Amino acid sequence: MLHRLLPGLFAFATITAITTITTLAGCASTTEESPARIETARLSATVKILASDEFEGRAPGTPGGRKTVKFLIDQFAGLGLEPGGSNGSWTHTVPMIRTQLQTPAPMSFRIGDNVQPLQQQTDIAADTVREAPSISIDAPVVFVGFGAHAPERDWDDYGDIDLTGKVAIYLVNDPDFSATPDEPAAGRFGDRRMTYYGRWAYKYAEAARRGATAALVIHETQAAGYGWNVASSSPGENYAVVREGNTDHAMALQGWLHNDAASQLFSAAGYDLEQLRKQARHPDFTAFELNDVRFGADLSVQVERIESSNVLAKLPGTTRPQDVLMVTSHWDAFGLGEPDAQGRTVRPGANDDALGTAGVLEIARVLTQSKPLARSVVFAVWTAEESGLLGSEAYARDPIYPLEKTVANLTLDILQTAGPARDVILVGEGQSDLEDDLAQAAAAQNRVVTPESLPENGLFFRADHFSLAQRGVPVLLIMGIAGGADLLEGGRAAGDQWIADYTGNCYHQTCDAWSPDWDLRGAAQNIELFRTIVEKLGNSERWPQWKTSSEFRSIRELSAEARQ
Repeated sequence: MLHRLLPGLFAFATITAITTITTLAGCASTTEESPARIETARLSATVKILASDEFEGRAPGTPGGRKTVKFLIDQFAGLGLEPGGSNGSWTHTVPMIRTQLQTPAPMSFRIGDNVQPLQQQTDIAADTVREAPSISIDAPVVFVGFGAHAPERDWDDYGDIDLTGKVAIYLVNDPDFSATPDEPAAGRFGDRRMTYYGRWAYKYAEAARRGATAALVIHETQAAGYGWNVASSSPGENYAVVREGNTDHAMALQGWLHNDAASQLFSAAGYDLEQLRKQARHPDFTAFELNDVRFGADLSVQVERIESSNVLAKLPGTTRPQDVLMVTSHWDAFGLGEPDAQGRTVRPGANDDALGTAGVLEIARVLTQSKPLARSVVFAVWTAEESGLLGSEAYARDPIYPLEKTVANLTLDILQTAGPARDVILVGEGQSDLEDDLAQAAAAQNRVVTPESLPENGLFFRADHFSLAQRGVPVLLIMGIAGGADLLEGGRAAGDQWIADYTGNCYHQTCDAWSPDWDLRGAAQNIELFRTIVEKLGNSERWPQWKTSSEFRSIRELSAEARQ
């Protein structure tokens, strides 16, 4: 069957053969309802373009970023989709600020008459998302334990403490991450699986909501999921979505505190940090102010504004067009950097996330060539994911399509390139009944679902779907680095090796580049899973639900009232 050619795509690259998914073990067969299939050659051609030097690493606010936006618009328009952005356009504008603490960056703790200086990048990795040229802090310090306020788990670390104008110090991850089986916290927050309460983003947000002037999270490599070298890799730099008319919406300072610096502080103040960690794993723990301890900072900040765009396209539904399914990825990567050993400066983001974006385009193409759906489908390709999920966050704050009418969000972010697999890796087990949809779709491909191998790393909270999840929209993420797939060739060991090679060598680096040697049959399998789920939900009246243990269930229950 001949398929319509994507006009923008084939202006950049020529495809001499179209490779479709076959009925190879682990792949679904063509159905009468959906004769068009995900095509590996199209995936490869799209990535080859987006990851080329011409796109300069697709950084937001750059010529390469603007070229990316135009390319995506051309692809969606060529498929005959409707503009899905603001006011009938293809885009949704994302105004951002970039902040950079200037050096020197004097910060310190004062314990009585003694001063403990803090060296940026060595003892502390602090930054700001406040749009202000300077920061001056002289404030008391509060230890808040893990900082979880979780009524559904009968847990509240804050008690009656008032954080207004104070500096909050947090432990990383959840209360039960290091708990022994006989401790009260054991199993309270999903055991090793990180919940939202364990994410430093939650801790910062809760501190800001409670009026803190700064929040510092004590770094521990195992509990954080990465080392101090990663936590301190961009000293003093951060990005945020612009909020007009209010420069004080955010805390003045946030960041990581090195474990050694934290131990020194607590010891000087008369406390045992390890003992406090144990106490914080008990539900009776409540935050308290450290005796005669203050945090000081006198900082200059360079602030600049950057504007970028999300790209959105819409496939209108026939009978329930007000109900919206979202299929998403992010288009940005890390732009230009320092030359590597081969002299390359472009960090092309071929897998992260040009391949996910190619998957979104392929699902859009297949659906435009298939039987129309009752519900609408919106294809959104976000900007500034690598800057802190800012494109999706900007949308979630001011959505074009009401979130209570958004059925689900399905996100593609990094797909493995090592061939077909017997399973698909589930990120965030136990969150919503979309997991059942994934299992059913996988079974139709003669595959199974395998939970992610390192749930304590909190990957569920580190991709763009999370911006929607926070507002109650059920979500599903496919991320190839969440666990080694059980590959048809080489099994789990080969899947683990692929992750080790990719994350150890090329993740966020110049070598995350397109390769003609990629075997994209496994990526196509997973993209096809999302196509199947979209078609199933797109022709139903069902509203997926969060599971009772999910942090986001209560939000969705409130929004359900607005659908009536």
